[in-house]
Amino acid sequence: MKRRGLLSAALAGAGGVSMGAGGAGPAGAAAPAGQRLLTGMDRLAADGWAALRGERAGIVANPTAVDREYRHLVDRMHADGVSIGGIFGPEHGFRGSAQAGGSEGTGVDARTGLTVYDAYLATVDTWAQMFTAAGVRVIVFDIQDIGARFYTYIYTLYDSMAAAARLGLRYLVLDRPNPIGGRAYGPMMTDGFTSGVGRLKLVQQHGMTVGELARFYNGEFLGGKVDLELVTCRGWDARRFAGERDLPWVLPSPNVPTPDTALVYPGTGMFEGVSALSEGRGTTRPFELIGGPGFDYRWGDRVAALNLPGVEFREAYFTPTFNKFAGELCAGVEVKVVDRTAFDPIRTAVGMLVEARKEAAFRWRLDGSRYWIDLLTGSARLRTTIDAGGSVADVVGAWAGELATFEAQRRKYLLYPRSGA
Repeated sequence: MKRRGLLSAALAGAGGVSMGAGGAGPAGAAAPAGQRLLTGMDRLAADGWAALRGERAGIVANPTAVDREYRHLVDRMHADGVSIGGIFGPEHGFRGSAQAGGSEGTGVDARTGLTVYDAYLATVDTWAQMFTAAGVRVIVFDIQDIGARFYTYIYTLYDSMAAAARLGLRYLVLDRPNPIGGRAYGPMMTDGFTSGVGRLKLVQQHGMTVGELARFYNGEFLGGKVDLELVTCRGWDARRFAGERDLPWVLPSPNVPTPDTALVYPGTGMFEGVSALSEGRGTTRPFELIGGPGFDYRWGDRVAALNLPGVEFREAYFTPTFNKFAGELCAGVEVKVVDRTAFDPIRTAVGMLVEARKEAAFRWRLDGSRYWIDLLTGSARLRTTIDAGGSVADVVGAWAGELATFEAQRRKYLLYPRSGA
């Protein structure tokens, strides 16, 4: 029996999926009451790593690749005698010691003695060179994404897949739930606005797991050339959020410490594009605390008066320890999600931006000659609409057509139940 058949046979009884070309596959079933949620890593480990037997593996991972006892994928594989040719660390590094926009560099992992390659900002060519140097024949990806287009791990996935296709390597994704569910929302990335925080034509909140994204990438962007295999989650559907099931949470980056942070991030992450407001980096509630030295309670009062669904706004004062306004007192709001199913992170942040633009202190952040908010949102449309005095409805209504097109485009790649898919 071929290895692809072995993987399918080993996992078929629990809903595992093994496929190439990113084509349509079986949808996951809704979790029966009380069923334990299992990630792709959990299920491959329970199978004794059979899909990797006799292979030299390269592992693309960070600290989120853990089982429910918080044992790391690489540590378990290494202890169990799986042949590992190299580890490839994304932004923040394999062990997670680097801040935003940083990495750990290439070196030797102290715990396992394995070579760790610095893969942050690596091009497809660089990925191919690293895979060749490591002598690997199968790439294993296990990183917890949080569902926003401007979170960089989804480009680590894409570039490493493209390099694997070039070299004819197997690519195995160990899937994990999307912590903010399966709903897609927001504007589409457009030509001329791609950057390191938005390289592919996805909507701002893509609403897919990394396994579903891998299928989408292979089918839509990589011509079906990736020898792609998935080990799906069991017991999860895309209507559930992190914290509602028994899956351990590991902060996927230093400024996303909790599931609450992940929930607001696709929206309040846009405040990185505002020079007059801190997005809460350097506080204990990043992306939930938003404010600046030139603001006061009146901004928060106006935002609260919008009556946005599923959220309340607490008047807040904070002093960041690093990043924007380090050591300065900032006034603004704390975003308090009170109903996760009703809450819309992007619409909420748009309302906050619309009201903030009315303040004299407000300034968009310029990155050279480009506005950072344009790179985050995928075009100049959100910025120019708000500058022209547009309402929340004006801003969010402008992307309805492109969102519907994306919903239809992604549908055949989805693996787990969700509303409206």
